[in-house]
This record gives sequence, structure tokens and C-alpha cells, in this order.
Amino acid sequence: MSVAAAVWRKTRHFGELVMFSHTLFSLPFALISLIWAAEGLPPLSVWIWSLVAIVAARNGANAFNRLADAEFDRLNPRTSHRHLPQNRLKSREVAWFVLINYSLFIGAAAMLNTLCLILSPVAIVLITSYSYTKRFTWLSHLYLGFVIASAPIGAWFAVTGQFAITPFMLGTVVMLWIAGFDIIYATQDIEFDRKQGLWSIPGTFGMNSSLWISRLLHGTMLLLLAGLGFIRGAGWIYALGLGLTLILLLVEHGLVKPGSPRLMKIASYNLNQVISVIILTATMLDFFL
Repeated sequence: MSVAAAVWRKTRHFGELVMFSHTLFSLPFALISLIWAAEGLPPLSVWIWSLVAIVAARNGANAFNRLADAEFDRLNPRTSHRHLPQNRLKSREVAWFVLINYSLFIGAAAMLNTLCLILSPVAIVLITSYSYTKRFTWLSHLYLGFVIASAPIGAWFAVTGQFAITPFMLGTVVMLWIAGFDIIYATQDIEFDRKQGLWSIPGTFGMNSSLWISRLLHGTMLLLLAGLGFIRGAGWIYALGLGLTLILLLVEHGLVKPGSPRLMKIASYNLNQVISVIILTATMLDFFL
């Protein structure tokens, strides 16, 4: 195998390891926050370093999660095909990947402003600690949403260097949305989690109660988005985006079938990637038109 082919294969493995396509869960909300904070387009340097920070933090956190959960992934038939259990990537390689990405994140934060630099170690602790929450609390889904919510909050700080209510409301939207579909995803592992002593809402409260909790979180998310639209003076395009989001969330919850991996992937991931793009598109069109 040529050097170029080997490098490409390793790059592809790392991209699959961190599920790079799932950047669509946090990035659109970070872009919304950047635009709202700047009341328009922020400087190019802020765009660049914010994107570097968001992608690096996410990649580092996801890779660390794969390291922390490697043994559970090996034992779970649903995840035993992943890169570390299959030895397609070595633990040492993944550890270096984490360190490189976290270093990039801190460097990008330093290029933005003092507040971002000061908060960057705090952000690393938060996004890294998520990997252990399933060991002791069923609130792990909300904690996952909480750490991903740092993307729009951090984006606001990148532009203004100041605290404000809007980014925390937007972050709460992200937290509730992520937690809601992570609960749906976790319904596939109820028996495995119980057997391994891992904590989750489905494992603790059962299937039906968990799905109702997920619906409640997503309903509250929509109310907060509507509230943000009111505060921002958004118009009919934003409202249309919320309507489409409601429809897709209803479809998502209607598709839930833990015995079907294909449907669960659509419900937990594919539809939510579309939702984030719809919210971004509607918000941007409403803002600029």
C-alpha cells in the first residue's frame, strides 16, 4: 500500500471514529450564535478560529469517548464493529488524536479573545467528563446535551467576549434537543446497560416513560426556540422553520423502533441532521432578508 493510500485510510478511520458528519448537530447552532452576536457577519478571523475551535473540541471529545468506552463497545453487539474493538485504530493513536485536537482548541480560543482562552480548559474538562457520566447517573443524556451546548455559547463569546442571555437560551435549546434524541438512541441498549451497570433514562425508567421524557424535552425545546424568535423579532420564515421542525420531530418519534437499527439511525441521527439545517436556514433567511 502506498504512503498516500495509508494516510487516506487512517484519516478516514479517524473521521469515522469521531462520526464527523455529526458535526451538523452543533455547528448550525454555533453559526446562528455567531450571526446573532455580531448582528450580521463577524470578521473572517472570528469565523475561521471559531470553526477550528468547534471542530477540534468536538473531535477531541468524541475520540476520548471512544477510548473511555472501548471495553463497553467491545462487549455490546451493536457497537463491537467500532474501530478500537476491531483494532483498526490503536488506543495510543486515538490518545494522540485527542491531545492534538484539544491543543488546537486551546490555540484557536487564544486567537479569539481572553475570555475564550480562560474558559477553554473549563470546556475541555466538561466535554471530557461526559464520557464517565453513564457510570453513575441517568442524567448523562442531559449532560451530553449540556456539553454540546457549549458550541453556541462559545461562539457568542468568540464574537463579543461577554456573557448574555441569548446564547444560554440557545444552548438550552441544544441541550434539550440532543438529550431528547440521545434518549431515543439509548432505547436500543436497555438490557445491555442494565447488565453492565450503566445508567441511562431508558434503563432506569423503561421504554414508554423514556419516550415520553424525550417528547417533553423536544416540546420544551420548540417553546424555547419560539421564545428566542420573539425576543429577536423574527418573522414568518423563522416561524415556518419551527413548523417544519415540529413536523420532523413528530416523524422522528413515530419512527422509533428499537428492534430496527435502520429506523433508529434515521430517528436518532438523520432526521436531526435535517432539523439543524432547517433551523439554521430559516434563521439566516429570516435575519438577512
